[in-house]
Amino acid sequence: MLGAWQGLYCFDAGRIGSGTARLARIRSGAFTEVPVPLTLHLAAADLTRCRFAISPLCQTHEALRMLRRPARHGYHRAWLRRLGRTLAGLDLSDLWLFVPRPGGYTPDFLGPPPDEPYPSIDDELARMRATDPELAREEMARSLACTPGLAASPQGRAALDDPARTVRRLADLTELAWHTLLARDWPRHRAVLAADIAHRSRQAADGGLDALLGGLHPAIGWTGRRLVLHRTGDHAEAQRPDGRGILLMPSVFAWPDVVSGFARPWQPTVIYPARGMGRLHSASAPRPAEALARLLGAQRAALLSDLTLPAATTELAARHGLAPSTVSSHLTALRTAGLLVSRRQGYFVLYERTALGDGLVAGG
Repeated sequence: MLGAWQGLYCFDAGRIGSGTARLARIRSGAFTEVPVPLTLHLAAADLTRCRFAISPLCQTHEALRMLRRPARHGYHRAWLRRLGRTLAGLDLSDLWLFVPRPGGYTPDFLGPPPDEPYPSIDDELARMRATDPELAREEMARSLACTPGLAASPQGRAALDDPARTVRRLADLTELAWHTLLARDWPRHRAVLAADIAHRSRQAADGGLDALLGGLHPAIGWTGRRLVLHRTGDHAEAQRPDGRGILLMPSVFAWPDVVSGFARPWQPTVIYPARGMGRLHSASAPRPAEALARLLGAQRAALLSDLTLPAATTELAARHGLAPSTVSSHLTALRTAGLLVSRRQGYFVLYERTALGDGLVAGG
């Protein structure tokens, strides 16, 4: 679905004017990144099919996009420095052909929206590898056409001459990118994404869809039955999902943008920046107040102070340098005391402070 995504940095070239004029505007540089509204008219059936998902495949492609957008590096500079030499030796040239800069089109088969909430990277790559070769050829040709001369280049011709081989090659490179860029840090990334979903779910429980959809991002407006996304383009547009619902996916790499896609037959998707990205690459936890440490003990006070946002046991253990079993014991004690609550999110449990816990931390 990447190719149909339209955001403050990514849009479907097929929607900018018509015919060859679309590509001419991109190639000439006449297109400018000015936000214009895309209005999504949601029926009752769409609202009942609103769901969340965490996709390691989509996060991998968002990481690749981020690498091509230096302005989006802010939250990830420490991560990029750590990967410096590894990135320099990483040859993804065949994949870069189809991950264009703003104004281009990325083949949909590289990252279709997940069918389940928490797919594994292996399942998503298997789905990618199962792409019909003719569909792949069509989408790759459209993508290559966005860059003058690229389709006629040796790389472009080779990709189109044997689409089945190209699909396998792109899947292999995507898998390499996953292992190089994300696999090591995925538990921490996933915990941040899951914490965001937990927060949004509480918003929906407390304030309904108005609170959920109205609070996703400043570029997203919600008017009751219309979701309005201000994204890159040269004209306003309106669409109707017609019962397909809407898929919401937090991302640690989309900042500061919102990415959206509505091409059939996929479920309409909105990718938005996750909360808590500022602590994503933090190597250490905050120090608790001295009085709180005397009351609870240093380790429990540190854990309680750290839970400004929900977190999983493994994430806390890594940040505090403690064994997961030790962290689990402390969290259980804090929960029993009414300072924390736990919520299952997919495959793991997130802990967060209660109002009593917040008050205790605020009082020091």
